[in-house]
Amino acid sequence: MPPTNHRVGQPLDPAQAASRAAQAAALGDPVNLRILSALAAGVLADDLARELTLDDERVRQGVAELAAVDVIHDDGGMWTLTADAWVRFGRLLVGSEEFRGRETPRHVVALPMAVESVARDLAYRFASTFSAETVSRYVAESYLLLDQRSRVRTHLPTLTARYAAERLDALASASGLVLRGTPEVLFVCVQNAGRSQLAAAYLRHLAGTAVHVRTAGSAPAAAVSPRIVEALAEQGVPFADEYPKPLTDEVVQAADYVITMGCGDACPVYPGRRYLDWDLEDPLTQDDAGLRRVRDQIRERVVDLIARL
Repeated sequence: MPPTNHRVGQPLDPAQAASRAAQAAALGDPVNLRILSALAAGVLADDLARELTLDDERVRQGVAELAAVDVIHDDGGMWTLTADAWVRFGRLLVGSEEFRGRETPRHVVALPMAVESVARDLAYRFASTFSAETVSRYVAESYLLLDQRSRVRTHLPTLTARYAAERLDALASASGLVLRGTPEVLFVCVQNAGRSQLAAAYLRHLAGTAVHVRTAGSAPAAAVSPRIVEALAEQGVPFADEYPKPLTDEVVQAADYVITMGCGDACPVYPGRRYLDWDLEDPLTQDDAGLRRVRDQIRERVVDLIARL
């Protein structure tokens, strides 16, 4: 039987190939790549020389070379990555060890073509709120954050689309670009696979659309435990198609209430938010009776929270 054709795109035309080759040549210079990674990390152009311990002339040369191949552009007086650069070269810009725990060097290749499609779709969806560059940056970051924990690669672009959209939605709320008439609650635990998912499911079930709910984890698991879904089903509480996701600043900034459960000091503190710490055992370390006990404790606290809200 002949092999199945898994083509996902078209070969580059001559103009596209020339453009990509010029970009690859510019990024083949380690100094240029460091400059690009610093800009991706939010370093201002005026601070590049000091941050990278380079002389000003070398920085000016690198910025000019990157701009000439459309990897960065002048966005109102600030050099920022173009939307395409975020997606094409996102992995090259990762300097943290947190993204490097795999056998193969996945962090040094381009992001999948499906992620480019996600960036385009979300850029259109958030066009009235954020620039394409901002959307692409969040898409690339979201893919990389999920990639390090994902066991199943097939659904990763879909999860990336959801996670990036949730983060952009939170950023819009935190920035005052979108005004909500309902309080926002963020539940944070360690794995985002047990306690925070139980609390979120109960709050959604009992409060409905009167409250906007998010969850996150300081060290997310690969998936929500089936035991959590079963424990909720016993009480007729539906479980949305949720998944563990890393804790990021914008979801904390968007929240009116931040409720932590066993994640220590991992959650950043911002003024104007109400922080509550629910001292609860991890239900996933308990037997079935213990899990139900923690589940019921969480329900009681959620009922009290609704009264407070």
